[in-house]
Amino acid sequence: TGLRDYFQKLGFKKATLGLSGGIDSALTLAIAADALGPENLIPILLPSQFSSSHSISDSIDLCNNLNCNYHQIEIESIFDKFLNQLGPLFKGTEFDLTEENIQSRIRGTLLMAYSNKFGAILLNTSNKSEIAVGYGTLYGDMAGGFDVLKDVYKSQVYNLASYRNRLEDTPVIPERVITRPPSA
Repeated sequence: TGLRDYFQKLGFKKATLGLSGGIDSALTLAIAADALGPENLIPILLPSQFSSSHSISDSIDLCNNLNCNYHQIEIESIFDKFLNQLGPLFKGTEFDLTEENIQSRIRGTLLMAYSNKFGAILLNTSNKSEIAVGYGTLYGDMAGGFDVLKDVYKSQVYNLASYRNRLEDTPVIPERVITRPPSA
């Protein structure tokens, strides 16, 4: 109701979000499909060389289960260009969280570009637990115009995803998304 009301009151029609294969983005997409209709959603998959094949296939299955058209943008070549440009500055250092966050920021930039170009509000997929402990990447996964799960703790995300699946004869969120341990 909150998402639907927000869009109706402000006259928005379309939304986009980054779909990672994780539970937060999966639940966000399911809620958005219920609130706005799948025809008003443009989920975007942004895999890199570090994305698992099951994260991609689970995201595609979720889109198909919800009747959402999606786009996929491979970011490996963009990521490699960043690393090449930063190479002289990072010389002699180990690959760490810095490089991992570059991926998130690439994704955030591409999602915001799509949002700006087509007037689709970018839905943030952070949950209340992540926000409370500062577990998010500025200009990356925290980018967006509306955070659907901002008041939902991570433990509640799992419960809501399971509940959403019980509403249908065939679950919409792939079970592996709910049962696999979270990853960075």
